[in-house]
Amino acid sequence: MRLLVLGGTQFLGRHVASAALARGHDVATFTRGVSGPPPEGVRALHGDRDDPDALPRALGEWAPELVVDTSARTRPAARHAAAVLGGVRGYAFVSSLNAYRGWPPGPVGPEDGEPTWDTDEDDYGPNKAYAERVIGASVGPGFLTARAGLVVGPWDYVHRLGWWLERIHRRGRVVVPAEGLAQPIALVDARDLAGWLVGMAEAGVGGAVNATGPAGMTTLGGLLEICREVTGGDAEWVPVPEADLLAAGVEEWVHLPLWLRREVARTAWDVDTARARDLGLPSRPLAATVADTWAWQQEDHRPRYSPNGLPEPGLPPELEAALLPS
Repeated sequence: MRLLVLGGTQFLGRHVASAALARGHDVATFTRGVSGPPPEGVRALHGDRDDPDALPRALGEWAPELVVDTSARTRPAARHAAAVLGGVRGYAFVSSLNAYRGWPPGPVGPEDGEPTWDTDEDDYGPNKAYAERVIGASVGPGFLTARAGLVVGPWDYVHRLGWWLERIHRRGRVVVPAEGLAQPIALVDARDLAGWLVGMAEAGVGGAVNATGPAGMTTLGGLLEICREVTGGDAEWVPVPEADLLAAGVEEWVHLPLWLRREVARTAWDVDTARARDLGLPSRPLAATVADTWAWQQEDHRPRYSPNGLPEPGLPPELEAALLPS
């Protein structure tokens, strides 16, 4: 079928385009054209989603039957997609756990029992919830909203897991959050999520799904141990108490990627994914994801930070030096 990827040149969207090609679809991507070409064999359509005429102009006579939407961040983008693509038979929309009013800190129960944002606030979570409502009303029963959690894997330019891999590979003493090592975390490989999204669009599955890994699949400490094994390093952990990290100005999630302070981490990773498991969202071994991400980082397409308004992850060297005992 003709499958349109809104996005499709970076990270998750790129994996979606590749998965759709592998399943035999006629695939097009719609992007601004500033982050490089899509995978070979995909037709590249260009335009700004905030422009109401851009998408119909780019599509021309090519009418998609299926859509996987990885890029809607603004309300105009959602309205314009709804106006043009309401007649497709399957539309898989990548939303976020941030669409829930109570997350973080959570916990997040079954999808139909958790309220989402319904304000006019121009922010990531409220905008995702708005897009769910507007596009879903236009598409109807074939609209799936995948409320994604932490997505990792090759082609991840946001570089959270990538920063840990690079820092651990440099060896030496590495600052880690003392209490945070035991915090449970859950993540989903972008390739698993991408293939599943294409399958859901094909089948016209609708409704909301918490699309992340199963709760308790690992801990932050377990993930960092895998990073140490994969990079072949002998880095030494230097656990620093949370109170000392915060007093020094260390920002959770930013300076030590994936770390959340205890009062948030206690519930933020507790997300009900029963429907995702019932619908077949896979969860490959974490060691394979980490190894593949590290292998990608060693290749020519070296990770670069792609901000999208986010601060660059990683502990600044001067802050790390101040936290390490002399």
